[in-house]
Amino acid sequence: MKKLFLLFIRQLVFWIVFFNFTRLVFLVYYSGILGIEGIKFAEVLSVFAHSIKLDLATACYFMIFPFLLLLLQSLWSPKWLNTINKVYSGILIFGYSLSAAAEMGIYAEWKTKLTYKVIKYLSHPSEIYNSAETGTFFLLVLLFAAMFAAGFYTYLRWFYCDFSKVRVPFRQSIVFAVVLPPLLFIGLRGGVQQIPINQSQSYFSDHNILNLAAVNTAFNLYISIFENLGNIRQNPYLLMDDKQAAEIMKGLYSVEKDTTVSVLTTTRPNIVLLIMESWSADLIKELGGEAGITPQFSKLASEGILFNSIYASGSRSEQGMACIFGGFPAHPVSSITVQPDKFIKLPSLVRDLKKQNYSTAFYFGGQLIYGNIKSYIIFNGFTQVMEGENFPASIPRGKLGIHDEYSLGYLVNDLDKFHQPFLASLFTVSTHSPWDQPFPKLLKWGGNEQEYINAAYYTDHCLGEFFRKARQKDWYSNTLFIIVADHSHNSYRNWHPESMEYHKIPLLFYGDVIKPEFRGKACSKLGNQHDIAKTLLYQLGLPHQSYKYSKNLFNPYTPGFAYYSTEDGAGWIHGPNYYTFEAHPYIGYRWSYFNPASDSTRVINEAKAYLQTVFGEYLKD
Repeated sequence: MKKLFLLFIRQLVFWIVFFNFTRLVFLVYYSGILGIEGIKFAEVLSVFAHSIKLDLATACYFMIFPFLLLLLQSLWSPKWLNTINKVYSGILIFGYSLSAAAEMGIYAEWKTKLTYKVIKYLSHPSEIYNSAETGTFFLLVLLFAAMFAAGFYTYLRWFYCDFSKVRVPFRQSIVFAVVLPPLLFIGLRGGVQQIPINQSQSYFSDHNILNLAAVNTAFNLYISIFENLGNIRQNPYLLMDDKQAAEIMKGLYSVEKDTTVSVLTTTRPNIVLLIMESWSADLIKELGGEAGITPQFSKLASEGILFNSIYASGSRSEQGMACIFGGFPAHPVSSITVQPDKFIKLPSLVRDLKKQNYSTAFYFGGQLIYGNIKSYIIFNGFTQVMEGENFPASIPRGKLGIHDEYSLGYLVNDLDKFHQPFLASLFTVSTHSPWDQPFPKLLKWGGNEQEYINAAYYTDHCLGEFFRKARQKDWYSNTLFIIVADHSHNSYRNWHPESMEYHKIPLLFYGDVIKPEFRGKACSKLGNQHDIAKTLLYQLGLPHQSYKYSKNLFNPYTPGFAYYSTEDGAGWIHGPNYYTFEAHPYIGYRWSYFNPASDSTRVINEAKAYLQTVFGEYLKD
């Protein structure tokens, strides 16, 4: 048994060594860029430390077949099985070397890792050659050959073992077969935590080249292909001519007069953005919900500006982040935050505010690895990123992370340290299962969602405590608070997941920086979370043109409409018209909710054009 484990570990260690060898070649190849960006040597070395977990997970995937082969060889070991092991390893070394070399070739132009797009380009190898400088092309070919030769030689010389010469007792083979699979499974998912490992694990730096170097090439390529395999050739939501869709989108976002109602007393307020996990409009009395669930929010709404017709464009947290910070709507099939090569093309509210000398921070009591949120947050340029493991160990935690009272309490004190103006965002945890908040569950109604409304009651209580403490701070009087949900949730009313009621969420602007005449007022403009970016930038008098899917909710001339994605289609609300449809290459086109008030053909085409355009934007190279 000991011999079996040693043979397995030797091959596993080889992959860790080889991954780091190709990583070193990449960093040396781009050492000039590292110098231009002023990256210190110590930070470059950090790449290798932050790559370990994802490399190990990738190595465990690579070792599934060798494990089966070793198990078979422990029982029956003809020499040709050794050949299979060598061929398998050689093919992987060849493929990884080729991917690493290709990644060095594309980074200068695309500033990304190798992605699914390579699948499309492989069908036209002449274009690859013609688009590259001859010297660069042959240098990359040479580097590929060198990495493959060095890797395969190293494997054969120091890590490969001729198993036909090894004899293993049958009982040891049984132990190996029972013990190793669970360890391999834990390794490939990155540990025993709830959320499997993803690229976020390797993100650590403000310099994206270091983050990309730390991310394992094979793991990233697998995720990219998996997320896009069904859409590599064409947009599955191609429902009309692209020109027609472009004209419709132009009409939707055109305004009769480019203006805004100024609701703030200053153009440089501090901004505290509270992202409420899974808050449905049904939790809020002022949005049509039952009274008594969120009384603290109701008090805030009576003194702020409540947007009462806002809808989440997605149903997952990572989609909500791209909406709020990047102004990009959610869409079916995948999420843009899962793929670094795509989200780097989005505008960034955080980066725009940093240009105005805002200090920035993001707080979350759980694990940001979920939905690859961490890599997206780091890319956005938050100066300080705090997730569960970064908070003091003495802070009480639940199964999912730090309870809201403690994370909000930490934030309100931590803001004293930031220079003003600041942008600080906190993402709550407690209104997500398993509902283990340290608070009495006082609400005895709600049916199948009784746990959910009690969790919301708890978070609402924490919200009240947060503002009670915040009002005592020097920075409070110059701070705009924005409270918005990342997405909605099933409520005690059990709306259908494709219905507009299911997707309605709260959005509130609050604080002393709101002009007195607007406090306690409601904004009824139909909109989404991705409208926050342009709405806020208008108030700050900052450029906003890059947020093409965002609209200014304080412009009286802005058309009111809202969009939300479903599993295979989208929902659309425009004035009194309400429409939800599915458009799938295998099930065809059909609607599930349809409530036309006027000109149903126009509304149907708007919905089709919006989904087609957004998904087409997501697919762009």
